Amino acid sequence: MNKTMLFHWQAIDSAGCWQQGERLEQNYPRLCQYLHDNQLTPLRIRLRQIYLSRSWQQAVRITLMQQIATLLRAGLSLSASLTMLSRGQQKPWQLLLIQLADQISQGISFAQALRQWPQVFPPLYSSMVHIGELTGQLENCCQQLAAQQERQHLLQKKVQKALRYPLFILLIAAATSSAMLLFVLPEFVAIYANFDAELPAFTRAVMQLSSILQRSSPWLIVTLFFAVLGWRYQQRRCPSVRLFTQRLTLRLPFISALYRGGVLSQIFITLSLTQRAGLPLLDGLNATAETLPSGIWQSLLNALKRHIEAGQPLHLAIENHRQFTPLCYQLIKVGEEAGALDDMLSRLAKWHEVQTQDLADSLAAMLEPMMMVVVGGIIGTLVIAMYLPVFNLGSALG
Repeated sequence: MNKTMLFHWQAIDSAGCWQQGERLEQNYPRLCQYLHDNQLTPLRIRLRQIYLSRSWQQAVRITLMQQIATLLRAGLSLSASLTMLSRGQQKPWQLLLIQLADQISQGISFAQALRQWPQVFPPLYSSMVHIGELTGQLENCCQQLAAQQERQHLLQKKVQKALRYPLFILLIAAATSSAMLLFVLPEFVAIYANFDAELPAFTRAVMQLSSILQRSSPWLIVTLFFAVLGWRYQQRRCPSVRLFTQRLTLRLPFISALYRGGVLSQIFITLSLTQRAGLPLLDGLNATAETLPSGIWQSLLNALKRHIEAGQPLHLAIENHRQFTPLCYQLIKVGEEAGALDDMLSRLAKWHEVQTQDLADSLAAMLEPMMMVVVGGIIGTLVIAMYLPVFNLGSALG
C-alpha cells in the first residue's frame, strides 16, 4: 500500500454522545474497524486528503528519530516523547505521531506500530527499533538509525545533483535553440525575402529546419510530453522497463560509477548498522533489500541470501557478482575471519561514500566547461546562420 488517507469522521458513542475526529488510515474498512473497536457508530465519514509515499519527507523522518533518541535519553517515556513531538508538526505527521503514541499507550510495541505504516517507515526502521526494544537500547538504535539515514540522504542528494546538472544545461540549450529557430530566425527570413539574392547553403539548411519545427512543434511537444509520462508510468508499473533503465545506467560512462558507488555505499551502511545492532546477517540483507529500488540490486541481494542460506560466508557469496569491487571481497573476508564484519562493512561504506562524493564533484567540474562549449556551439551556429547573408547584401544591393 503506497497511499495514506486522511478521514474526518462523526459518530455516536456507547453513551449516545456525539463524537468527531480525524484519523489516518490506509483504507476505508480499517477506519470502520477502528470505530467499531472503540464502540463508535459512524454517522458521516469524509475523505479529506490522500497522501502518497513521497508526501512523507525523509528529512522529517530522520529529524524525528534524532529527537526521539534525545527525549528518551532525557528520561521521557516513548509515548510522552511522541506526544510532545506531535505538537510541533504539521499534518499529516502530527496525526501520525498522535496515533503512534496512542498505540504504544495501549501496549503495542513501537516496532509493531511502525510496521503498520510501511509507506511511511521502511522495514529498516521497524527492524532497528525491534532490536532496540529487545536490548533495552532503543535510544541508541534510534540515534544510529538517524545518523545512517542522514548520511544516505546527503549522498543521494549529491548524486542526484551531479546527474541532473548536465540534463538541466542541455534543456536550457534546447529551449534557447528552439526559441531562436521558431521566433528569431523567421524574422530574418522575412527580411532576406525582400532581396533578390541567393542565400548561403548553410543558412538555407537552418531556415529549412526552422520551417519544419514551426509546422511540427505542437505535435513534437505533445508527443514528448506523453512519452515522458508513459516512461514514468512504466518505470513504476513495469519491472522489465525498470530493469532495462537500471542496466542502461550501469553501462553509461561516468554515470555508471556514480550510480554504483551510491548504491554500494547505501548497502554497506545499512548492513553495518544492522550488524552493530545484533541483527543476523540474513535479516540484515532482508532489511537492506527493502531499502533499495526493485530490480537489479534487490535481485543481487536475494542471490546473496541464497548463497548464505546454503552455508557460504558473505565474502564468497559476493565473489562472483561483478557489481561488487575486489575491495569489497577483500575487506569482507578480513572482517569475517577477524570477527569484525561490522567494522569492515562500515569502512567499505565510508570508502564508497567518499569515492562517490569525489566523483560527483569531478563530474560536475568536468561537465561544466563541456556543457558551456556545447551550448556556445549551438547558439553560435544559429547566429552565424542568421548573419551570414548580411555579407552578401552589398553585392545584392549593387
